[in-house]
Amino acid sequence: MVFRTLTRMTGAGPHVEDLAQEAFLRLYRALPEFRGDATVSTYLYRIVVNLSQDEWKRRRKERTHLAHEPAFMEEDGGEWLENFAGDDLAGEHARTPEQIMGDADVTRAVDEELLALPEIERAVLVLYHQEECSYEGISVTLGLPINTVRTHLHRGRKRLGERVKERLGERSHPMPQESAAVVAVGGRA
Repeated sequence: MVFRTLTRMTGAGPHVEDLAQEAFLRLYRALPEFRGDATVSTYLYRIVVNLSQDEWKRRRKERTHLAHEPAFMEEDGGEWLENFAGDDLAGEHARTPEQIMGDADVTRAVDEELLALPEIERAVLVLYHQEECSYEGISVTLGLPINTVRTHLHRGRKRLGERVKERLGERSHPMPQESAAVVAVGGRA
């Protein structure tokens, strides 16, 4: 949860491990003052969001460009399974190489454009779509009214979709069925 959220909010790179370590250190130090008004996971999300905002501010001061690494890498390293479009066993899930590359382009564009969104919209999108937090959970985590969370989620989706469409332009192959926001954060619609 912590690594995934930090990676989505700050980009992939070696800094994510340092930030995750700092998140758990802050949680450990803050537990004596924890009142129990919310769950510990909500408290941890707030720490992660604060760390992400601190990282954004530090980067802004340094004027460095964000990492170009993909935001998600498969960890299982499982066996490669060929899935050809003409294969009788593949069924409807078979993808041509062009479709697979197109999906990768969309995912890369979404990841990069997600990092370019305003901090609050990025935080709401990541918490809702990837971490599957409810409106109420996001509201508590970010200290915002529920309707403000809904507004940021709507605006973030709209802005992200427009930016991705603008970036990719008209392509010869259709975009995947899922919305750009769902592809970006691997979550729910």
